[in-house]
Amino acid sequence: MFKAVLFDLDGTLLYTLTDVADAMNKALVHFGFSPHPIDSYKYFIGESVETEARRALPESARDPEFVRKVAVYSEEIYDKCWGNNTHPYPGIPELLTELPRRGLSLVILSNKNDRFTKVMVEKILSQWRFKIVQGALPNVPLKPDPTMALQIAKKLGIAPEQFLYLGDTSTDMQTAVSAGMFPVGCIWGYRTADELLESGAKALINTPAEVLDIINNRRK
Repeated sequence: MFKAVLFDLDGTLLYTLTDVADAMNKALVHFGFSPHPIDSYKYFIGESVETEARRALPESARDPEFVRKVAVYSEEIYDKCWGNNTHPYPGIPELLTELPRRGLSLVILSNKNDRFTKVMVEKILSQWRFKIVQGALPNVPLKPDPTMALQIAKKLGIAPEQFLYLGDTSTDMQTAVSAGMFPVGCIWGYRTADELLESGAKALINTPAEVLDIINNRRK
C-alpha cells in the first residue's frame, strides 16, 4: 500500500516551460546567440540549469566555464520572470487535495535550484502541505541519482516501495527505479510516453486523477 507520493515539479505539478525558455533565450541573446523555440526546451531541461545551458548553446560554445556563466545569467533573469506564465496543470489542485484525505504524504523532489523550488511552491502551491520540498543543492547528487529520494524516504520513515513517484522525464523514472519506488509517468509533461516506458515507468497516466486509480488498485 502506498503511503506517500513523491512529485517532480516542472512538467509534473507545474507548467513552467514558457518562463524557463524565456529566461534562457534572453541569456542566449545577451551572449550573442540565437534563441530556440519554446518546445525545444522540453529536451533541454530536466537535469540542471547548467545542462540546460549546455544543450541550448552551440557545440563550439560549450566550454564549462562559459556554460556556467550563461546558466548564472539565465537564473538571474528567471528570478524575475518565473511567475509570468507558470501554473499548475489541470487536475493537480484536486489531486493534491484528495491525496492527504486518503492518508498519503506529499513530497516534492526537483532538479531545479532549491531556492526557486521552495519559492514556487510557496507562491503557487501554498494551500497544500508538503512534508518535504527539496530542490538542487550544491554538492548533492541530482536525479537520476537516488540519494535524495532515499534520504526523503528515511526522513519520513516510509519504505521506498511505499512511494508512488510521479514524474514526466526519463530522469524521474530512472530515479524511481534506482530508489525502489513505484515509477509513474505523466504524459502531460515534457517528454514522450516511449521515453517514460523505456526508462522504467510501470504506469502511464493522461490526467492527475488517474493517480487515484493506481492507488485504489494497489489497495485491492
